[in-house]
Amino acid sequence: MQSLNRLFRPKTIAVIGGGAWCRLVIEQCQKMGFEGTIWPVHPKAEEVAGLPAFKDVGSLPDAPDAAFIGVNRFITIDVVRALSARGAGGAVCFASGFLEAAAEDAEGADLQMQLLEAAGEMPFLGPNCYGFINYLDGALLWPDQHGGQRVEKGVALITQSSNIAINLTMQKRGLPVAYVVTAGNQAQSGIAAIGEALLEDDRVTALGLHIEGFGDLRAFEGLAARARELGKPVIALKVGKSAEAQAATVSHTASLAGGDAGAGALLSRLGIPRLDDLPSFLETLKLLHVAGRLPSNRIATISCSGGEASLAADTGHTRKVEFPPLNDRQKTDLRDALGPMVALANPLDYHTYIWRDTEAMTKAFSAMMDPQLAMTMLIVDFPRDDRCDASDWECTIQAAIGSRERTGANVALVATLPELLPEDVAARLMDAGVVPFCGLSEAIAACEAASQLLPEAPAPLLLPTPAVEPDLVPEAEAKWQLASYGLRTPRSKRAASATNARAVAVDVGFPVVLKGEGVAHKTEAGAVALNLNSGQEVSDAAFNMPAERFLVEEMVTGAVAELLIGVVKDPAHGFVMTLAAGGTLTELMEDSASFLLPASDPEIEEALTSLRVSKLLDGYRGAPAADHEAILRAIRAVEAYVMENALGLEEIEINPLLCTPSDAVAADALMRRKY
Repeated sequence: MQSLNRLFRPKTIAVIGGGAWCRLVIEQCQKMGFEGTIWPVHPKAEEVAGLPAFKDVGSLPDAPDAAFIGVNRFITIDVVRALSARGAGGAVCFASGFLEAAAEDAEGADLQMQLLEAAGEMPFLGPNCYGFINYLDGALLWPDQHGGQRVEKGVALITQSSNIAINLTMQKRGLPVAYVVTAGNQAQSGIAAIGEALLEDDRVTALGLHIEGFGDLRAFEGLAARARELGKPVIALKVGKSAEAQAATVSHTASLAGGDAGAGALLSRLGIPRLDDLPSFLETLKLLHVAGRLPSNRIATISCSGGEASLAADTGHTRKVEFPPLNDRQKTDLRDALGPMVALANPLDYHTYIWRDTEAMTKAFSAMMDPQLAMTMLIVDFPRDDRCDASDWECTIQAAIGSRERTGANVALVATLPELLPEDVAARLMDAGVVPFCGLSEAIAACEAASQLLPEAPAPLLLPTPAVEPDLVPEAEAKWQLASYGLRTPRSKRAASATNARAVAVDVGFPVVLKGEGVAHKTEAGAVALNLNSGQEVSDAAFNMPAERFLVEEMVTGAVAELLIGVVKDPAHGFVMTLAAGGTLTELMEDSASFLLPASDPEIEEALTSLRVSKLLDGYRGAPAADHEAILRAIRAVEAYVMENALGLEEIEINPLLCTPSDAVAADALMRRKY
């Protein structure tokens, strides 16, 4: 496929169709001051929106760099074929009724295949999308209103929702937007490919993605790699839940890795911070535009109210940010700037003694700023301008800008309520290199996201394999297979009957564990009995189980903690490994962490240390610690099996992994796969 660069930065635009949508595209281009040439195309009209029209694509003076196709889905295919034949740079397919409508219209999928064939090497956006706006060059293929304006540099936004894209252009937060692109149903050009093309523009400072589904995982790996090379941050707002994870209910692993855990793991692996809402998404982009990634999560706030200082501290308490205590230099300089009446702390309430004294305020703000801080935030809410006079707040603007100039530190001015930072003030601050944050919680969420460490370039993902109807592998066989990859399992023997189980137990050696085979949830079904010390206890337990065949195992004792190690194939994201509190604590604690395979050492270590049960693994209140190396060997053994046996595999669960001071033993194993 040809590059998307020519489409997004056109010199000549063709607008094909004569409806209101097409007229609006032309009018919006003219309003934006597009300096290139616009060619309307209509089979009957002499002119469209005041411009002379051409009968068809073949009549155009030259191949257009970009074309907006505003005709029905059937004619769209013919127009795309004609544009491709002429060597056009690309197109926006506005019409709907293709694959996205396949559930309601049997023709949709076939029409999409025809569209792809017609396009050949010519790139296109959509179908079922609004197109794009290039605010850098004033070029747009956009059939609706938008709220943006020309900029010299800014962030790029890509969404799968045209309506969300429109709303994002209407923001009044002072965020300079370079591009807005809608991807539609991504028949050909996906979000990742679009993102790479936009990042290549030197005037783009950061990239924000609104993602409903990932699609081509290798393309997203490529996007992340290119962003890393260019030193440009990418963030995402990921929505939606994976249906396959909701439907998978055989194991605890399926529920723990359910929802969109795979999506979160993928974004984390790629070094793309994830935001949960549009306001935080925009504020993070604003921060990244001004300061780029933050070197740490250490922040400070300054306000003239104790209430705001407390609010900042409480808001940060739920986020991965730190308010480091003041060092000696900060204390000395702040005392010199504020006098003896102010209690010095971080967050800082500087009171109002120096209000209106711009130099004193600049001196105080500068004193708070320090190399140990990644961001210093000045909390200021402006009065509403329709009923009040905000002139008395000019001192805060000048002091914020002055402290930035004096120290070179990362500085932000934050309104606790988003509507209390006027757009013109935000623009002034942005021009001066001060981040204008609209909303305190959004500001702290942005600092958290921007301070996330960029991981080392990851190994290529283990891609999901084709879907199968899996079988439940007998536990003994599952353990044997995993043991061949290094997983430590108990001594065991299988028994063909309850009577045989008694004899087998003698060979294994008491005490033993008895398990009924062919049962997924053994504990809930009464198909497991622990610590049996005689043949009679074994036979009694066997006769009471809902099973005809059995597994007899050694009873492993001395565990200081129990873990769950599980893997679920997520068709959308790859193979998700989940670590969690194991045994009876799995459901009680809901304590888990997930990542995609293959995993790096830092990913595994971070997942383990994030668990609340990790305190037991480290030795809690004088208790012995678990064998950390043995735990890592167990995790790597499961990973190694998955990497070499992915085809046909749906799920593995080790629960519990008994973690002792000298070992890590898989007491129970569940596997679902197709041979």
